[in-house]
Amino acid sequence: MGPFQQRIILWVSVLSLLFALALPGVAAAGKPPHPGDKQVDVGRDGMVVTATAEASKVGADVLRKGGNAVDAAVAIQFALQVSEPMMSGIGGGGFMMVYEKKTDQVTIVDSRERAPAGATPDMFLDENGRIIPFAERSTHGNAIGVPGTLMGLETALQKWGTQPLAELIQPSITMAEKGVRVNGVLARAIQDHQEKLSRSEAKDVFLPGGEPLQAGDKLVQKDLAQTFRTIQTNGAHAFYQGEVGEAITATVQEYGGTMTAEDLADYRLTIDEPVRGRFQGYEIVTMPPPSSGGITVLQILNKLEQRDIGQYDVRSPEKYHLFAEASRLAYADRGAYIGDPEFVDVPQQGMLNPDYLSERATQIELERANPEVKPGNPWQFQQSSFAGEPSVQSDDRPIGETTHFTVADRWGNVVSYTTTIEQLFGTGIMAEGTGIMLNNELTDFDARPGGPNEVQPGKRPMSSMTPTLVFKDGKPVMALGSPGGATIIASVAQTILNVLVYDMDLKEAIEEPRIYTNAYPNIRWEVGIPAAVRADLEARGHRFDAAPQEIGNVNAIWIEPKTGRYYGAADSSREGTAIGIGGK
Repeated sequence: MGPFQQRIILWVSVLSLLFALALPGVAAAGKPPHPGDKQVDVGRDGMVVTATAEASKVGADVLRKGGNAVDAAVAIQFALQVSEPMMSGIGGGGFMMVYEKKTDQVTIVDSRERAPAGATPDMFLDENGRIIPFAERSTHGNAIGVPGTLMGLETALQKWGTQPLAELIQPSITMAEKGVRVNGVLARAIQDHQEKLSRSEAKDVFLPGGEPLQAGDKLVQKDLAQTFRTIQTNGAHAFYQGEVGEAITATVQEYGGTMTAEDLADYRLTIDEPVRGRFQGYEIVTMPPPSSGGITVLQILNKLEQRDIGQYDVRSPEKYHLFAEASRLAYADRGAYIGDPEFVDVPQQGMLNPDYLSERATQIELERANPEVKPGNPWQFQQSSFAGEPSVQSDDRPIGETTHFTVADRWGNVVSYTTTIEQLFGTGIMAEGTGIMLNNELTDFDARPGGPNEVQPGKRPMSSMTPTLVFKDGKPVMALGSPGGATIIASVAQTILNVLVYDMDLKEAIEEPRIYTNAYPNIRWEVGIPAAVRADLEARGHRFDAAPQEIGNVNAIWIEPKTGRYYGAADSSREGTAIGIGGK
């Protein structure tokens, strides 16, 4: 047994002991595990890691009964809609990355939301051409994209699954009807979003009697249970061409949006190939556009490898400085060039060209922050002759939230899946009579027209979601991802960095305090970054937020190359749970 496995098993033992003794948590970054949650586990025949105990149990039960990783992923998504309704659900979209052991292929089911036919490039501008404030445009019917999650689940099940949808959705029907415990994360979300929840039928579910549900209360969702029963009988057809869809479009139009029955019927997902890169002798397999996540993560990691970041301690000022500078360069390119590839030319080849990345890395100075980071010109390194002008857009969007989970089965199949309704509770609008919270995903488009990410009918907004697999010698060794809007990229990159450069085990890598910055000079940070380090970085020109905030919620699996044993770890920023299958 190698040191990595020993440290994981030590984590399991220590956490179990601490929970038993009811002692304070042990996690780094000032984020103690929640008592009673099993955030690390080991399994011989499978692993499930999600943000709630209920969803992890549902997925683990599927694996124990002979289902594969895709079967479990489908069941988990429905269970997360019940137990974590503010983060994801069939009123939204997502990216499912599937590694199929039999074919040794990685495939992506892209069920990202699309703009309805009535959307226009200027729909987030007022009559004077000013950008409508985010709080207003994100709760309007125009913010709601045509949902893709349910079609994505049905498509994945048809392509790889072994269990019927009707069976996989049943545990969530039972949970929705009988009720689930409101955990602390959900209780805080309800408390913080009472105003927008009070605007629709959501108030009857989350604010019964006008009072927000509290931690420990029971959340009952009878309308959602009935919607799930309809889907259980009629499949996705009920959603895209039937009674559920009719309720959705009627609600969207009631709140000023343009979505029609034709938009739902015309929804189309894509089956995509991942984007790939190298880092520290490993292959990083990650998301292509319309997600910006994969390209941006690969750009960051490449620059850090060029600067030999491993020579600096993990909590040194040099390490954080280099990560911040590499991030700002990558985010500048992200905002300038990435959009839906069905509508715009994305210079992906140039953005990942080694010579281009070397040229960009020369802009990083060790002694000071660069105050004038601008997009580069990847078109010079692209076989295409198009020389697109970079787009620089203002961004008033607050950090969104979503959910990520990972699953692996006894046959070696792996799923890494990030799924969302964008902001907490999306628009706050519940489709009448359905229990479905509707997304505000179209606010991921640039509010002002003109760039690659402007609103157009049928277009998918740029995303930051970054489900990722890491391979060594052709075999998957890690699956990970995170929620957190634009911070997803930083969370995924730093977790990979912590494992592959700083030789941390999975739980250590997830709990190590993270930073996020997309532009000079501000840095968002987590508890655990030393005050002396922050002062050093301030002297170099960086500016830290006044108070720390949690960044992301990484849920991940490590696959031991020699034995195939699974090691799962959940992020303690939520009540995540890892469940191993088949002993240790």
